Amino acid sequence: MIPRLRPVWLVLAAAGAAHAWWLWAQGGEWAPAGGDMAIAALTLSLWALAETAVRRNWEALAAIPAVWLIGPGCGLPLYLFLRARPVR
Repeated sequence: MIPRLRPVWLVLAAAGAAHAWWLWAQGGEWAPAGGDMAIAALTLSLWALAETAVRRNWEALAAIPAVWLIGPGCGLPLYLFLRARPVR
């Protein structure tokens, strides 16, 4: 079931990125609740690092820059997309 969700994670990552860019274009702010977003970004980054060390899915670390440069709305679904890759 998880591999079937991969396209959903990718669409949500794109939607999160589009929303962040739209907010920036409207007033130069990335998110209205900056403190909450920073906590979410830190939590997701730590989770990605910890789980990557166990799962050895190194490509999933690409989501960490997306979390900090675009926002958790993009980084979380991108991480889930990369994490749900088919078993090789």
